[in-house]
This record gives sequence, structure tokens and C-alpha cells, in this order.
Amino acid sequence: MGKIGPLMALPAMTLTIAASAPAPRWDTPGDRNPLLPGYFADPSIVHHEGRWYIFATIDPWGDDHLALWTSTNGRDWTFSQPDWPSKAAAISPTAGDAKVWAPSVVQTRDGRWFMYVSIGSEVWVGTAPSPAGPWRDARGGTPLIAKGLAPDYHMIDAEAFIDRDGQAYLYWGSGLNWTNGHCFVVRLKSDMVSFYGAPRDVTPPNYFEAPFMIRAGSHYVLTYSDGNTTKDTYKVRYAIGDTPFGPFREGPGSPILQTDRSRDVISPGHHAIVRSGGNPYILYHRQALPFPSRTDTLRQVAIDPLIIRDDGTILPVLPSHANSVAGFAPTRMRGLPLRVSGKGSDVLHGADRAADDNYATLWRPMPGQPAILSADLGAVRMVRESTLRMEFPNLPYPITIAASEDGRRWHTVVQNRAAQGSPIMMPHALRTRYLRLTVSSDSGVWEWLIR
Repeated sequence: MGKIGPLMALPAMTLTIAASAPAPRWDTPGDRNPLLPGYFADPSIVHHEGRWYIFATIDPWGDDHLALWTSTNGRDWTFSQPDWPSKAAAISPTAGDAKVWAPSVVQTRDGRWFMYVSIGSEVWVGTAPSPAGPWRDARGGTPLIAKGLAPDYHMIDAEAFIDRDGQAYLYWGSGLNWTNGHCFVVRLKSDMVSFYGAPRDVTPPNYFEAPFMIRAGSHYVLTYSDGNTTKDTYKVRYAIGDTPFGPFREGPGSPILQTDRSRDVISPGHHAIVRSGGNPYILYHRQALPFPSRTDTLRQVAIDPLIIRDDGTILPVLPSHANSVAGFAPTRMRGLPLRVSGKGSDVLHGADRAADDNYATLWRPMPGQPAILSADLGAVRMVRESTLRMEFPNLPYPITIAASEDGRRWHTVVQNRAAQGSPIMMPHALRTRYLRLTVSSDSGVWEWLIR
């Protein structure tokens, strides 16, 4: 399993949710979209030797490193950050100050692994013996696509496509100031790090960025994003051609994935297409809810089924909050039953959000109140550890857990002044009924699992 090789934008909108309003549809306990706990975008996914790998941009607007999530069951994911690429290790004088973003990871027919990644407004390429790494620069410290190649456009969002005959192609390109996106393609030499011929402009109708090529029968289907990811106009379109270079005609029913107010799905796009269990799926980011968020741009990764016909037609995607993926476990890891209590910042961030098995929702403590979350296990019982999913897995958090058998006398059982990652595992083998989690006042907790 691995990667497969709208005519009018919606008007801008704002979701305003009053504190007394009923809970929106996206916060149903147990929902499996978003797939990952946190804010990530531009995902690339591969499957290798029984393990899934998702490489992604870290929101807001990139980080000095990429995010790498791994899972053996498609539900329980572990966060890390590869040493390469980094803003410090892969930089040129013309790249600009933008961070590391938009990875594409592929395996060649002879088993080699390559990553194409945007750093600033340029594309770099790395190689590794496996998707787990270690990754290293593959071009001796120079970008594969420099900003000066076409300075009127962003040289970002590179996506590799390997055809059935083993020939590799690279697609990339975006516009400036959210307008005038252009798509470029070039054949890659067998070394995967140099061009065979000159790049061509193959921009299809209504293109802005994030190209992803697939084959459907004898057709080449170029999927891509249009609109503005910071608003509600971002969407996925597709176009069909007879060669990897087109010419491309927009497909019937395009766009296939776009803002759906009735389903609380805002600005889905910048996707990858993957097969699992023989079925195709689209992995993409969409706006975190409630939208607009308290910061500039926070997106989350979701996955949904895709229907692709041999004539190149792609049917509209029904975006979900409760995805079902062949080959993925039906549920995430579960802990002991518990009741949680604590001061939430508002009705959307109450204590119950930290124990609802939903990565769209989180507990955020009330400003000015103690940042304390309490768990009642219902009876004194043996517990081994707490598993925490904090809001930003790339940031450190001071975390303390105390225990009590009667809810009155407490003692600290574990403390970490700079816990980081996802999940954060905090062992505390003891018999207790109550646990109390204390975090910093600016913390958010996606989930607190006790086992």
C-alpha cells in the first residue's frame, strides 16, 4: 500500500458560535476525523513494511522542521520531527523567510526513497533508506527548484509522480498573493534529483497550487487546489489529460471537495491520494473549528473515501467527521472509563473535551483560573500511566499529575517541566480513584487517556 502514483468560489464566511449555542456537528464524541491530534497541513502519506507515515507542514504556517506521524494501525499516531529538512540546513540566499512546508515522499521502483519539500519559496530534495529516515540532502546543499526559475510565481508544493513504466515526473507551482497560480512539470532523470529536459507550464483551468497526479485507466488525472486556504474558498479540483504534460481539461463535477457548511467542513485542500485495502482515499487538510481560529491559520488533517473511474472521472467527495478506512483499526486506543471535571474557557472547550476521543475538540483552561483537570475513575483501581495529547506536540509543556484515593489528600506521582511530543506517556503505577492534571494556563489538551 502507498501513494497512487468549481466554477465559482463560495463567498467568504464566518462561523459565530455563541457560548449558549448547541454543540456543532463536528464535536461528536468518538469521531475519527481529524485523523491527527494537532494542527497540520499539506500531508503526504506512504505505507511501508506494515507502518504508515504521514509527513506534513506544522501550523501555523510552517516550522523549522516537518512533522512526521507514524502508525501501525492507522488510528494511533506518534509524532516526531526529522532532522532533515530544516530551515537551517536547507536554505539559499533567494529562498525567502518562509518555513519548511509541503512535503512529497515517494519510493522509486528500485526501492529508493525521496522527499521533495518547500523551504521558503524553493524546492529541495532529500533521500533516505526508508521513510523513517535518516533523511539527508540529495543535491549537495542546493535547491532543486530555485525561486528564480519563475519569479512571478511561488516555486512550492512539489509533488512527485512515478508512472507505470517507472518514469518519474515532478509537478509544482503556486501563485503570489493568492492569485494567478501556475503549474509546472518536468521529467526527472533516473537519479531523481535532476531534470530531463526543460520544465513546462501545464496549468489547468482554475488552478492555484498543490498539484497531485494519478493514473486512471489510460488517462492522466491532475488534481489540485484552488482558492485561499485562510478563508473558506479553498477546494480540490481535477483535470484530465492523455499525457503527463496534458493538455488538461477540467473534469466533470469539478470541484470534488469544497467547503460544506452543513457538515462543518471549511476550506479542504492540499491533498494526497492513497490506497488502503485496495480502495482509494483522499488525505487533506481543512480548517480547525471553530473557524476563524484564535490565531492566523490552523488546519487539521482528515481522510475520506474517493471514487475514481477508468475514464478519469472523479466523483464528489463526501467530507466526514467519522471516517472509515479499509485497513485502519476501527477505533483508537482506549483507556479506563472516567469522568473529567475542570474549568474550561467556554462551552466549546469544557473539561469533557479532553475525554471525548475526538481530535477536533480540546480542553482549554479558563483564563485566570487554575489550569487543573480532574479525573474520577469511579472506584479505587490500579492505573499504570497517563497518555496525553497536547495541543501543539512540537512545544514543551510543564505537566504535573497528582493522585488521591479519597479526593481530599493528594500526592504528586509524576512531574515533567518540559514534556513534549504526542503522545506524552507519563507512567504512574499505583492504586487510586482520582487523578489531577495540572498544566500551564495557555495549554490545550486534545485527550487525556488513563490506563
